Amino acid sequence: QVQLVESGGDLVQPGGSLRLSCAASGFGLGYLAIGWFRQAPGKEREGVSCINTGDGSTQYRDSVKGRFTVSRDNAKNTVYLQMNSLEPEDTGVYYCAVLSLHRCRVGSPVLPDDSRYWGQGTQVTVSS
Repeated sequence: QVQLVESGGDLVQPGGSLRLSCAASGFGLGYLAIGWFRQAPGKEREGVSCINTGDGSTQYRDSVKGRFTVSRDNAKNTVYLQMNSLEPEDTGVYYCAVLSLHRCRVGSPVLPDDSRYWGQGTQVTVSS
């Protein structure tokens, strides 16, 4: 049974950091594309980042470039999203997903419609 479990969300002050984890079970990360998404209240879900687990190449939406870093540990079957210099606009529920694409999109953010399996999400709140 394919399962993704996100963790690490919390309430943090602006400028703070969090590391989210996405633990996979029921399959190996192998050569997949894994996406991170977020959904703020009243807004549509949007792609944040993507990683090709085979070679570790990554892709980010413009608003998080230089602040967020996605990585993977294939031995632990886990993908991470390190988030630094957090802003109130980063608030939302963060989801990871296995994409139906073989590789992350190039030159544009990952799309929710690219996803095949979703986790349940973890809440990130950036507020003073």
